[in-house]
Amino acid sequence: MNEPSVQNAHSFLEIRMESIGGLGANLAAKILSESGVLRQGWNGWYAASYGSEKKGTPVKAFIRFAPPEVEIRGTYPVDEPDVVAVFHEALLRSPSTLSGLRPGGTLVVNTKRSPDEVRRQVKRADIHIACVDALGIAHREGARLNTAMLGALCHVVPQLDPNAVRSGIEEVFSERYAHLLDANLRTFEGGLAQVREAQGTGGDASGLDKAPQSRVSPVLGYKTQWIGGAIPSAGNSVARDLSASRQGFIPALDLDACIHCAACDQVCPDACFVWESRDNGRGRVFQYLVGIDYQYCKGCQKCVVACPTHALSTIAESDAYVLEHRVAHRLHEREVNIR
Repeated sequence: MNEPSVQNAHSFLEIRMESIGGLGANLAAKILSESGVLRQGWNGWYAASYGSEKKGTPVKAFIRFAPPEVEIRGTYPVDEPDVVAVFHEALLRSPSTLSGLRPGGTLVVNTKRSPDEVRRQVKRADIHIACVDALGIAHREGARLNTAMLGALCHVVPQLDPNAVRSGIEEVFSERYAHLLDANLRTFEGGLAQVREAQGTGGDASGLDKAPQSRVSPVLGYKTQWIGGAIPSAGNSVARDLSASRQGFIPALDLDACIHCAACDQVCPDACFVWESRDNGRGRVFQYLVGIDYQYCKGCQKCVVACPTHALSTIAESDAYVLEHRVAHRLHEREVNIR
């Protein structure tokens, strides 16, 4: 039996999963916690935090392990984790995602990017970073990415026994989703084998921070909340940012194949398509599609289905592609026209 090594003053191994609804983090946390308790003999605790359980809404899952002789009495969230597993790389833009991750801890990210690229984004030189293309593995095997993330966690956390977690996957899927068992086992093996890692430097490097990221406290609380409430997080009507709702895929536009028929615009629920008025060369003014404002796009792919010329196609999301190809709405003019 592999006992969890002493990671903090309480002898706990603490893991926090950062995700959005629809990616299966809650189920992954259940499988992982049950595997540690039932198959590795640890004391363990698990909980999840989520809202309306809709796709795209924030989800956090918390796991706490301890050796058999150490009792776990607290039921508080994991605020200072040893490991943070990020199921959607857009969540790295939120300061709360890495909140409290201890020096020497491990960050596991579902991304095609390299660990060095992720490190430059999060500005932490003192943590171990592991990257796995969990979405790509899951898409290839016809499964969700949660079992790929479990495989990656087993790869980078030596206390986790892959055989125990594999047995947990077999038990859960055999009971509930037998037809998906083989695909999820292959996805788990893919995540276990296809991890790219980079150790922390333990000190300042290239302007990166050595100190652990402080815990992020809510901006608004019972003493400072405005009358009527406020929603300062991304994805609301004030921030107008739906990127955290996407599940790894976006529509790509080929303007050379576009006939400007507006079929995409008619089915888009979030007015993502940007148009401009131009002379058609025969003295008449027409509306021409010029691009997609990805800030408003939640990746539903309805436009891809509606397009009659295949000018729109589904591709894997990347921050670099979104930044390069986003065509921004002129918000003021748009709001005036709406009024």
